[in-house]
Amino acid sequence: MERFQSPSEVRQRLAAVGYLADEDVAMTVYLADRLEKPILCEGPAGVGKTALGKGLAAITGHTLMRLQCYEGLDEAKALYEWNYKKQLLRIQADAEQRDWRKVEQDIFTEDFLLARPLLAAIRSPEPVVLLIDEVDRVEVETEALLLEILSEWQVSIPELGTLTANRPPLVVLTSNNTRELSEALKRRCLFLHMDYPDVEREKQIVRARIPEVDATLAEQIARVVRTIRALDLKKPPSVSETLDWARTLLLLGVERIDSDVTRKTLALLLKYQQDIDKVSRSPL
Repeated sequence: MERFQSPSEVRQRLAAVGYLADEDVAMTVYLADRLEKPILCEGPAGVGKTALGKGLAAITGHTLMRLQCYEGLDEAKALYEWNYKKQLLRIQADAEQRDWRKVEQDIFTEDFLLARPLLAAIRSPEPVVLLIDEVDRVEVETEALLLEILSEWQVSIPELGTLTANRPPLVVLTSNNTRELSEALKRRCLFLHMDYPDVEREKQIVRARIPEVDATLAEQIARVVRTIRALDLKKPPSVSETLDWARTLLLLGVERIDSDVTRKTLALLLKYQQDIDKVSRSPL
């Protein structure tokens, strides 16, 4: 059963929960639903990649299952592991059982299986949005775990066999492009590049998320942030930091942004002192 009837419906429904999707995002989400393919969102941090997954869960009413990737993430944390303590208790209870094969069959069942986010999404009886966040942080070996899931919507467990999804989840993978992902992973996904919004769209985002900010101030915020991003910074301000800045200006009662206000509140936009120093020396 399709979740969306058209790309325009995707945009309208996302807008209703405060996520302003452009045409590329709406089309990619629509096709991902119809083709039952994952979405790989790639781009700088803080441009709305994770928020897209959360927004899709909100508009569909599906359960959001999130796997936050990090260096060192392994199969036991991403996919599944056996409940060794429970297995040991069962073995002790069957201490008189001499037939090890029967004991082994008893302890390698679903009763002893601990499903982590990937397997839980596959096995869920209810529709799911699976958010695999910052997939570029994991090692290539861990990335390979995703291939069977994203192409066949199934997980192979040696002791149990192949477990297949009741219904393919709607999958969003995000990458900050800190390393190149494998071609095998990319082939299984619809690619969506997300970048910083232009002035008009960022103004709309500010107004949608913080309605108390009037149109004039929202445009000033968007233009100043755009100017700052054009500088050679270690970390340009993300959209979420723009929103934090907008809330701060509102709290301070600022009606018009000038250089003095901007420099006093730069810590809301920038997270490195070298960036703050560079912007402070630049004409704003």
